[in-house]
Amino acid sequence: MIAYRHTVAILLAVCGPVSAAVHDETEQAPCPGPILASNAEVERYTRTSEDDWAKSVATSDTSVVERILADDLLWVFDGQVLDKTAAVAAAADGPGPFLSNVPNDVQVRFFGTTAVAQGSETWTKRDGRRGKFIWTDTWVGRRGCWQIVAAQDTVVPLAP
Repeated sequence: MIAYRHTVAILLAVCGPVSAAVHDETEQAPCPGPILASNAEVERYTRTSEDDWAKSVATSDTSVVERILADDLLWVFDGQVLDKTAAVAAAADGPGPFLSNVPNDVQVRFFGTTAVAQGSETWTKRDGRRGKFIWTDTWVGRRGCWQIVAAQDTVVPLAP
């Protein structure tokens, strides 16, 4: 049993740094947004970015989703699971039925290098129907670069 523990300890000591180095090299491309150091900076950036994303729904501005969505994103929306490629393609397809999408509120909570943003947006479609998105986005800071790695949106109809 003692020999086993020593073998495991030696393997961890030797392979651990190699594993960490490989992990660092396989992380995302250079940061498309600013490098942020403090929670206050991250919260400001997160709030502004969430606002930008909401507004981009009606304008087809793909630069917003390209900047804030991580390459390894998984987004649950309208019964589908989308990755970043699908999210950017959806944004590029145009606003579709959306005339406007206005952010209502956002709350940001920190858990180390993870921030959970929760909020809502009120939208109007071109046919006059109105509704609301209630969402949760999980932001992760990787070497100071903050992006969304997981998102979930729920559509809530509004009373006429």
